[in-house]
Amino acid sequence: MVSDIKKEFLQNKENKIIKGNEAAAYAAKSSRVQVISAYPITPQTTVVEKLSEFVDQGLMPGTQYIKVESEHSVMASMVGASMTGTRTFTATSGQGLFYMNEMLHWVAGTRLPIVMAIASRGPAPPWNIWADFTDVLSQRDTGWITSFCATHQEIYDEILMSYKVCEDHDILLPKFVAYGGFILSHTSKPIIIEEQALVDEYLPPLPDEKGWPHIFIDPERPMMFGNLIMPSGFYYEFRMKIHETMMRAKEKIMIAAKQFERMFGRNYGNGLIQNYKMDDADVAMLIYGDLAFQMEEAVDQVREEGYKIGMVKLRHFRPFPVEEIIEIAKKVQVLGVMDRGTAFGSPTGGPISSEVKTALHNTEKTAKILPMISGLGGREVTIDQQKDQLKILIKMNETGELPKDLLYGTLWHGKLEVK
Repeated sequence: MVSDIKKEFLQNKENKIIKGNEAAAYAAKSSRVQVISAYPITPQTTVVEKLSEFVDQGLMPGTQYIKVESEHSVMASMVGASMTGTRTFTATSGQGLFYMNEMLHWVAGTRLPIVMAIASRGPAPPWNIWADFTDVLSQRDTGWITSFCATHQEIYDEILMSYKVCEDHDILLPKFVAYGGFILSHTSKPIIIEEQALVDEYLPPLPDEKGWPHIFIDPERPMMFGNLIMPSGFYYEFRMKIHETMMRAKEKIMIAAKQFERMFGRNYGNGLIQNYKMDDADVAMLIYGDLAFQMEEAVDQVREEGYKIGMVKLRHFRPFPVEEIIEIAKKVQVLGVMDRGTAFGSPTGGPISSEVKTALHNTEKTAKILPMISGLGGREVTIDQQKDQLKILIKMNETGELPKDLLYGTLWHGKLEVK
């Protein structure tokens, strides 16, 4: 059955100018996903709309497209489909992701390698449908591997790499692939859709009729699902193994990124982070998502003024690249950490900056850290603003003094002046 589908399901290498949501849909198509579950929510909707077109036009033979009544049902149906041993895909945003929350824990606890695109948007209230990563960052402890994309091409590529990692039998965990709503989801940029035969060579083979090695629905091999475990049972050890596997996924992510570069020619650092002009940097900014791509230009312009400034693009939030962060913090004098998301009441107000502070705890001779927040709810962040952010770090390095307008240790940059 799978071999017959492969003969019918072909894609030549092609350059296209498409929206970020379409890039996610093409990646799911290239990955030969077998089951898609869909419920529309802005700004993700056109991901599943494009996939419905592919299925309706016969471009994804053998793929089952399921329409449901809510995001909770989206993930519930993903659970059922993945448990039978299929490659599954869906997408959501903001409030839809929050509605899935119960099932997100179920997916990770069942160790199902589901991949989901997140066109991230600001949480309500007040209602907001523009770029803000608080939605996906708030799912930190669900057990999902989590990555950020900075470009349209990276959306396509990261979804391919995600199946490579998630379906590895040593991992078998789900993954979020997040990118900014409307900034990437609805703008059009050129990307490369890869030749199907090469994608097939890169990805693991589709599951056969036996399904995954650890869970299956087969009358010849009966198994209980989701049964109650008493405190004296293995519940504790199950949770420990999820954490252990998440940490082991770091190596798999790095291997997948290297193999991807070898086969397709595009480099994403070590998979966990990607450095930009860090070789001689005295000061650096750690940043993620689309603002990281724009920050490259800001770094270039500030360097032209004679400053040794660099940037680190955070590609994965879970597992968190602790070792890489420590290495960077030992190299530079000042490290800014730019969040496009919130963590109310945490040590810094930003999720990533709090993680960085934790990673550096008890490590001596590391950079001064300046937590920063910008661009919440899709607020525009210009290159000039980013240059200003970099120069704040440079001034810190020159004077040794923190900016004066911090709010509980965090610089909220670009806020409106309200009397």
